[in-house]
Amino acid sequence: MTQSLLDICNVSCERDDRLLFQNLSFSCTHGSLTQIAGANGAGKTSLLAILAGLLNPLEGDIRVDGNSIYDDMAAFHQRLLYFPHRPAIKLELTARQNLNFLIRLHGGRATQADLDSALQEMGLLGYEETLCRHLSAGQLRRVALARLIISEADVWLLDEPFTALDVQAVSDLEGLLSKKASAGKCILFTTHHTTQMKNYSKITLGGASDIDD
Repeated sequence: MTQSLLDICNVSCERDDRLLFQNLSFSCTHGSLTQIAGANGAGKTSLLAILAGLLNPLEGDIRVDGNSIYDDMAAFHQRLLYFPHRPAIKLELTARQNLNFLIRLHGGRATQADLDSALQEMGLLGYEETLCRHLSAGQLRRVALARLIISEADVWLLDEPFTALDVQAVSDLEGLLSKKASAGKCILFTTHHTTQMKNYSKITLGGASDIDD
């Protein structure tokens, strides 16, 4: 039996005096790819924020390798990549500068060659020194997503990563996530996009859970 990396233990969430979900429990292992699904307002973004330690649950615990993340939040954050629905892109910086900022903000380090290689892999060849104010919404999204290529974190929480991407970029990102999961990352994501990825688990807030194959 494969040992779990991330355990969600009887977690309940309340926002604005409304109970979004309660007694939610599931586990994820190294190499797992899990979609958090559910209707609008079901609590998908709130759940990711709880898993990231940014929002306290009403009840329950989050454990990594059997230890509560609340025992040492700093140590947990060193293992975490959190991609919010609206990543912090500074329009007055270049694509390369923004990527470097995002990596350093989360405790990482990268050479200029690493940065440029990641941007190019995200389809931004030739835009490395372009101010982000001159990029499209999809290009800005890809600048932020380039951090996924460099990150060494083993727990990934991605909130709507496919937003504003064209068909090719969506396909490329699906391939990247599948590749990273195969390499041992524990990846949880939300999306309104119908994914073409295979062998991923689905946790549906307010409904049943299943596995797509």
